[in-house]
Amino acid sequence: MSTQEHTTNAVPPERGLSQTLQMTIVEQSPDRVVMTMPVTAYHLQPWGYLHGGASIALAETAATLGAFLNCPPDMVAFGQEINANHLRPVREGMLTATATPLHVGRTSQVWDIQIRDEQNKLICASRCTLAVISSNPRDETNA
Repeated sequence: MSTQEHTTNAVPPERGLSQTLQMTIVEQSPDRVVMTMPVTAYHLQPWGYLHGGASIALAETAATLGAFLNCPPDMVAFGQEINANHLRPVREGMLTATATPLHVGRTSQVWDIQIRDEQNKLICASRCTLAVISSNPRDETNA
């Protein structure tokens, strides 16, 4: 499988949680992923502010896409750990996540993700560690 086929065979972001939270890919490359997500009633916690889980989902989605773009054709990336510092409350608007790699290794990757509001204010700083494993589910080296 070529790198082109590998990249185009990724699960489309229009499915699953990405679709539910209305995430959109703006830019994607092995060195940078930019995604947006609106803040709607579905993204809020009971007190009317952005739910931290929604921003973490955006951060991990951007990091995972970037990590996948750095994987060899027979490998995939899975989130192992993510942390997030929620720095500013948000009630509405469009968020932009920018993910950049801090480490791209053979078996793991670490990505920095910054989420900003429409005024370009940093609302969340996140770091995600991803495992790089075989895309063949029968490969016992994954155990």
